[in-house]
Amino acid sequence: MPASGFTTTTPVPLYWTAHGPANAERLLILHGGPGAHHDYLLPQMLELARDRECVFYDQRGGGRSRHDDDRAVITWESQVRDLECVVRELSLEPLTLVGYSWGGLLALLYSVQAAHGHASPAPSRLVLIDPAPASRAWRAQFDAEFGRRQQSGAVQALRTQLAASGLRESDPAAFRQRTFELSVAGYFAHPERAHDLTPFRVTGRVQQSIWESLGDFDLVPALRDVHCPALVVHGRQDPIPMESSATTAEALHAELVVLDDCGHVPYVEQPAALFRAIRGFLDRPLPPRA
Repeated sequence: MPASGFTTTTPVPLYWTAHGPANAERLLILHGGPGAHHDYLLPQMLELARDRECVFYDQRGGGRSRHDDDRAVITWESQVRDLECVVRELSLEPLTLVGYSWGGLLALLYSVQAAHGHASPAPSRLVLIDPAPASRAWRAQFDAEFGRRQQSGAVQALRTQLAASGLRESDPAAFRQRTFELSVAGYFAHPERAHDLTPFRVTGRVQQSIWESLGDFDLVPALRDVHCPALVVHGRQDPIPMESSATTAEALHAELVVLDDCGHVPYVEQPAALFRAIRGFLDRPLPPRA
């Protein structure tokens, strides 16, 4: 059974769980959203837990770290502070952050804060899997492209097919599953692959408050202050602009791996290529600290 528990040093308890061999190299894996939870990265991301201990936690406001009686505004700063507390409480040094989607942007925000002396410890390594857009302009491009895909003929045809299927009455659970798949179809190079993604829920107020807290952001200039080995992986058919990941990789002096025939969810659409790239990066020895 995986180890699990709730943090005691964060402003509200955050659920965490660890998979993989104890005493092995440890990875802290940050889920997307914001306002989601770690479960939808499973089971595929457990491929990394074959020979490393993978620690996940539900970020504040989502999953088992959602507190209905806590109506405080959640910002990117509070998420960074929570991350810092999780790292210290669970003794995750040397710190390897593996961030997916929003989790990739959270890893970058934390890294910038650490580089400027506002968070500790600084990461020793970064793995960014289809990180969320690094600027408000690229975020706007993503929103437009995702909206276009969701209104495409292929997705509209699938909606029409579902409406005529009778599943709503005959099999409500299957209808909910298909509805979820259609809600995320635009993330995929092949919309039918959404069937293999574990369903998840996003807490809307948390997602909105965090994105609003970022304002008219552009993280790229500050990324040049981050100095640690980094890997950026991007699906070629991701609705997030390729330019965002490429510019992020350039600013970090990071390796950029582009996966063909792949959208925003490479652990579903191209798992072999994704994990081959990650393992190749993680198997390299860490350079000595300056």
